[in-house]
Amino acid sequence: MNYQQTLDYLYAQLPMFSRIGAAAYKKDLHNTIALCEALDNPHTKFKSIHIAGTNGKGSTSHMLAAILQQAGYKTGLYTSPHLKDFRERIRINGEMISRDFVVNFVQRTMTLSEAVQPSFFELTVAMAFDYFEKEKVDIAVIETGLGGRLDSTNIITPLVSIITNIGYDHMNLLGNSLPEIAGEKAGIIKAGVPVVIGEYLPETKEVFIRKARELAAPICFAQEEYHAANIRYSPASLRCDVTNTVHQVTESFELDLNGFYQVKNLSTVLCAEGLLMQRGFSISNESEKQALQNVKQLTGLHGRWEVIDTNPVTVLDVAHNEDGIRQVLKQLSLIEQAPSTVHFVLGMVKDKDVTKALSLLPASGHYYFSHAHIPRAMPSEVLKLKAAGFNIHGNCFDDVNAAIAAARKAAKPGDMILVCGSVFLVAEVDRSAAE
Repeated sequence: MNYQQTLDYLYAQLPMFSRIGAAAYKKDLHNTIALCEALDNPHTKFKSIHIAGTNGKGSTSHMLAAILQQAGYKTGLYTSPHLKDFRERIRINGEMISRDFVVNFVQRTMTLSEAVQPSFFELTVAMAFDYFEKEKVDIAVIETGLGGRLDSTNIITPLVSIITNIGYDHMNLLGNSLPEIAGEKAGIIKAGVPVVIGEYLPETKEVFIRKARELAAPICFAQEEYHAANIRYSPASLRCDVTNTVHQVTESFELDLNGFYQVKNLSTVLCAEGLLMQRGFSISNESEKQALQNVKQLTGLHGRWEVIDTNPVTVLDVAHNEDGIRQVLKQLSLIEQAPSTVHFVLGMVKDKDVTKALSLLPASGHYYFSHAHIPRAMPSEVLKLKAAGFNIHGNCFDDVNAAIAAARKAAKPGDMILVCGSVFLVAEVDRSAAE
């Protein structure tokens, strides 16, 4: 098989959560353990950091990977889903896994796959671990796919565990209350391994404390240890001052990830970085600052308040649940030169409760309903109907790029186009049209 045939095999033969939803979710670690045992347990042969959370885990993963990479460590990065290219999921020092490795891995594990019957995600996790071990990374940053306790990545014993935050998402799989969801995420906490909690709510804090105490895992709460102030936004960057409340030291940072919500992720990253340095990693202040200014370039992260055009201002954001949409709307309210009108290009998936997210959106916006071309996507006509219940109205488009073109045509000077609601919708945006 060549590379394209290999991808076709992966997509066609293995159940893929991002395409079909819950039917692809395996509620135990049996398959991943079986795959990795057959590969001689590659995940036990490199150091790692494990990151879970409802929102922010992708940005946090990329920021930490950028810092470690800039500090001179050969750094693996496993994230999901991908936007454009399958190989985005597995990187070393920002470089995507080679096509040859993907082809070779799938061919040499085909008999094993037929016996184990893994999901797409389970096989991809095994591929990442095998690649990082064979390439002898110094450390790998591993993002969970969904939840934590039963996530395929949860066979690793990391140096540090991170839980960015807890919100309502994937309730059909993780539970209907915040403590239930927190319990699933807390499943990545390991015996004796320090854990960083990025944000907590009154009803989730005790869940984390109890689990950490059970496992004698040192716990730190980033929102208590770091406080950000003087936040300044531009389309190209975000600047802020962060005070370490333990040592009473204030530093200035500039991030190329310019969503206001990145300030919370920054506190989480700084907390984790401190723990890594306690464990022998050497990271200079210069490396840290340089990395945070160049995360996109170093690690290839896209779709987080990503400004792809300035006339009119066009932003892509993968916000796709209640908390994500709330953060995006907060960003709009905090921008100094607020847009006159926001043109929302919106698409969502059908296996989530979209009503909470829709209830947050302003009726004053102009709306363009679309959908990604995957089975999981909610048809734009259905989304339009649901939105109408919240006094949100607009036209339907079969393709996100047609929706953006219509928004560009309608936009006046000072307006903004915001594409959000689904990672998969953002993935189908033709960025070249904005250049």
